[in-house]
Amino acid sequence: MDEPWPELSPRVAAAMRELCETLTAEADDLTASLAPPARRAQMDPGLRADATLGEEDRRLDSADILHWLSSNIQHPGQRVEPHLSARSADYIRDLAARGISPDFAEGWRVALGIGWRRWVERCVARHAGEPELMVELLDLAARSMIQYGIDSVTMLQQAQATAARDAAERDELALLQRIVEGDAPPEETAERRLGYVLRREHRGCVLWAESPDDALALEAVVVAVRAAVPAGTLLAVPASRTARWLWLSGGSAPDAARVEDLLRRHTGRIRAAVGRPGKGIDGFRESLGDALRAQAFAIRLGTRRALTFSADVELIDPLTQDIDSARRFVHSTLGELARAEAELRRTLLVYVESGLSSTRAAGRLYTHRNTVERRVSRAKALSGVSVDGNPTQVAVALAVLEQVPDLLGPSKGGPQVRR
Repeated sequence: MDEPWPELSPRVAAAMRELCETLTAEADDLTASLAPPARRAQMDPGLRADATLGEEDRRLDSADILHWLSSNIQHPGQRVEPHLSARSADYIRDLAARGISPDFAEGWRVALGIGWRRWVERCVARHAGEPELMVELLDLAARSMIQYGIDSVTMLQQAQATAARDAAERDELALLQRIVEGDAPPEETAERRLGYVLRREHRGCVLWAESPDDALALEAVVVAVRAAVPAGTLLAVPASRTARWLWLSGGSAPDAARVEDLLRRHTGRIRAAVGRPGKGIDGFRESLGDALRAQAFAIRLGTRRALTFSADVELIDPLTQDIDSARRFVHSTLGELARAEAELRRTLLVYVESGLSSTRAAGRLYTHRNTVERRVSRAKALSGVSVDGNPTQVAVALAVLEQVPDLLGPSKGGPQVRR
């Protein structure tokens, strides 16, 4: 833009800097407010369905917010040049490799609207008694935000176009993305292009790392799993810099215990989500969809479990969409039991899942029936509701804590490994 940016008076510059410092302290909350609607506005189902990509998109939003604020703290009112970090460039290449094309302009339009409202609120709260100063701050911020948005969208679109050209010949992941979205070519065509038999039983898995610094560890897990299974029974594809999609197959889909054994021996810093088994191209798609939803559950709730099985969380996933509601439900259902020893909760959960049979529960827990009955009796005394009268409600509340043991704050006994 050729028109020079205005020189600010010391008073306006100080006020601009102060507001930006206030919003920097609120940056996490602002990101949480604008990232989900901005991501939805980008109108790409592949981006919305993948929690790993969603996290990268959120980090990009956070970086953009902090970059604009820090630039205006250092140089109030000056034009802010956008910055595309190496990590953000990798993210855009990951999108292009899968044929995902977010509408960055629409996402920025939504984000700017939310960011502008927050700026107005803070400006009015701080300077309502100084109308001339407030008008100048609003005018200056509007000009700066809009220009920053235009420059950023231009930069992102250029990076997106370059990445799309680079990915033109790498269509395996784009084909998988089509299959996952239900837009699959004929089964025989897909098998030929993937080099993988789709007419079998499958279990879809998602492996992911929280940081690109663990990319080598992520690849090492894939190598270890590949070495442990028969040739032709594993399809592994880089879904992004920090995630891999895996399908394990054979005459019958590997059971949960086999998958757990394979992954738990090798994950370390890497985490995994596993879908239910499925057959054919539909089962191939649905099993990965299960795994992606289980991954989204784990990321949303911040659970530190190495392995999350979709079968373990599909019932409680809708309940935990509203975390405050989930806390209230668990607390009102379990009462003091919610903060009791994890072993006590675990025993009661197995007892309820065993049809309120202490004999069957003892067999599953590999412990004596008398021990189970003692623990169950104590757990019932602590529970907020009648266990025998509300077994389903109690089982669901216990299952939530099984997956997220710190939902109500640290509890005795720490997190439990999956049975």
